[in-house]
Amino acid sequence: MGVKLEVFRMVLYLSFPVAMFWISNQAEYFEEYVIKRKREIYPPDDDHQRKELEDFKERMRKKHEERLLRAAQQ
Repeated sequence: MGVKLEVFRMVLYLSFPVAMFWISNQAEYFEEYVIKRKREIYPPDDDHQRKELEDFKERMRKKHEERLLRAAQQ
């Protein structure tokens, strides 16, 4: 019974992690839990936020160019 028991334990020890890996990597589970959760945390941008971000970038770019121009003139 000793060898059979050891073979059973080895199969159990190897099959459990493999089964968990296979189950957790199914596309349905990934879509259901990970993608939906990501969309809850980071919702899609709306037009107002995007416009504010673009305006901010433009202001920062102009400020940086003015600094460079002043530094070049000195």
